[in-house]
Amino acid sequence: QVQFVESGGGLVQPGGSLRLSCAASGRIFWLGAMGWYRQAPGKQRELVATITNGGSTNYADSVKGRFTISRDNAKNTVYLQMNSLKPEDTAVYYCNARVTRSWGDSPGDYWGQGTQVTVSS
Repeated sequence: QVQFVESGGGLVQPGGSLRLSCAASGRIFWLGAMGWYRQAPGKQRELVATITNGGSTNYADSVKGRFTISRDNAKNTVYLQMNSLKPEDTAVYYCNARVTRSWGDSPGDYWGQGTQVTVSS
């Protein structure tokens, strides 16, 4: 199995900052791309940012210039630094990773349990 420990969510005022982290553990042969997605009430889950094992990044237009994704391959951990937060950033944020569990296996997508981010005054 693959487990994730997510942390860093919470309540913050507009304009504030939060840093999310997600550590993967368990049966991991190769950890590929990792990313963050979010889901607001009544809306579909959407991509926030992704980062490859080599460090290439991709961001949703709505967060470009405000959010920064990074990873520590030695710790199997991905981070999301969120600055200049807006009320519309309020959502449950989910960690995602592409994991190959054993040599010769096909990679699969795994998800964290989610962490709530609320931006409100």
